[in-house]
Amino acid sequence: MKILVIGDIVGKPGRRAVRNILPGLREDYILDFVIANGENASGGRGLNRDGMQELFACGIDVLTMGNHVWDNKEIFEFIDEQPGIIRPCNYPVSNPGQGYHIYTLNNGYRIAVINASGRVFMDNLDCPFEKTENVLREIDNKADFIIADFHAEATSEKLAFAYYFDGRVNAVLGTHTHIQTADERILTKGTAYITDLGMTGPVNSILGVEINAVIKKFLTAQPVRFEVAKGPVQLQGVILTLADSTRKIENISRISIEMPN
Repeated sequence: MKILVIGDIVGKPGRRAVRNILPGLREDYILDFVIANGENASGGRGLNRDGMQELFACGIDVLTMGNHVWDNKEIFEFIDEQPGIIRPCNYPVSNPGQGYHIYTLNNGYRIAVINASGRVFMDNLDCPFEKTENVLREIDNKADFIIADFHAEATSEKLAFAYYFDGRVNAVLGTHTHIQTADERILTKGTAYITDLGMTGPVNSILGVEINAVIKKFLTAQPVRFEVAKGPVQLQGVILTLADSTRKIENISRISIEMPN
């Protein structure tokens, strides 16, 4: 069984990359399931209904989120009715949405997708370690495979999270920094890991944003309006190969595909 997990989708360019690249990946790799981080998919911050529907129509099964989950207020209108959207499980319990969900595939396998947010250089949410522990207790013996999107800034926090849950989840996949790392591997107890899946969006950008705007921000320390960059786009992420017989990850492979305008 093969699962594609796509790095942070940024704005219209990111959705265009998904629309044009994902169908070929589904066919070439015979994908069984597709997960993507969608917290920046609408206008570069947050997710609206149109963006969600477009990404689901492209073949994405689950959209995880992150610290920008509430940036587009329209999400409050539909997040509770969408089982395909997962927001970080360590937000206060009063928040709408869900921190995990179990999906049943056509082949009968059950995949639990968990989303958690880090706290180093991020919002001071509830402890992601404790909250994910709670989720694992809730889904005990209810899922065949468990995939966690850990949306965090610090590499140390991501590694600590991965080693803490090594052998108890099938994959810990980092998102948020928009820079794909070259450290994909399977940890000693069997959990697949990468520090960051990368970004799906404009290639010639700074984290998906127009280059000159970001440079001006660094040079002047003045408020600058960030706009999603234009031009060639890319799709980045990993493909997980899972063994049906052992319910373990056999392989984790990075992908990075560019396409012109």
